Amino acid sequence: MTPILFYGVPSGCSFGSIVALEWLGKPYRLSRIDMPEVVQSDAYRRINPVGETPSLLTEDGRIISESLAILNHLGTGGIEKGLAFKQGTAGFDRLNQVLAYLNTSFFNSFSPLWYTLEHDMKPDAKQALRAYGAAKVVKAHDELEKMLGNGQWLLGDQRTLADAYFIGIARWTKYHDVVDRQTYPGLQGLFERLEDDPPVKFAHAVEHGEEARGAGGFMGHVSLERALSEISDL
Repeated sequence: MTPILFYGVPSGCSFGSIVALEWLGKPYRLSRIDMPEVVQSDAYRRINPVGETPSLLTEDGRIISESLAILNHLGTGGIEKGLAFKQGTAGFDRLNQVLAYLNTSFFNSFSPLWYTLEHDMKPDAKQALRAYGAAKVVKAHDELEKMLGNGQWLLGDQRTLADAYFIGIARWTKYHDVVDRQTYPGLQGLFERLEDDPPVKFAHAVEHGEEARGAGGFMGHVSLERALSEISDL
């Protein structure tokens, strides 16, 4: 079975998993999941009971959810390319440390801001929550800038799956104008390098519903209904 990545639009954190799949260059398919309508549907909850993206249907018919788990699964096929590392090595530990930070701190820093954008709130409560979220986003950028140091990539001189996950989250500043990335020269440089990367441009085009040509592994889109029928046939 050709794997299927269920990705959320608009601007889901699943963007990083699309980039990772393109970097790996192995066959895969995509299934577009509209948020919040389809992602919360009974049909999609057969894929992921939590009702979130991304989820990955693997070659052997298993379903993996959560970006951290998906990227670790994909990483086993990216060791030779230097995108990930063998378990038990220092590189593996460093990669997981950075992925965990991106997942628990960087991603989470935007959560209060997304809530204020997507929910009706009393003005005072909205202002307070937005201020709280803004402080968290600034703190996360401060910490990531220190972690990056003089390196070209999050793990130093080597591009890894952590960078793929980073770009999917870092672009959220366009929705929440609470930090000026130009004040973080390291992160801004990383952001620009990634935005110039063809697989990242491919992922943007996919999200926008535009015709996109990948690096060779992309085998097209499949509907949620079709994916569910493939799962039921296993």
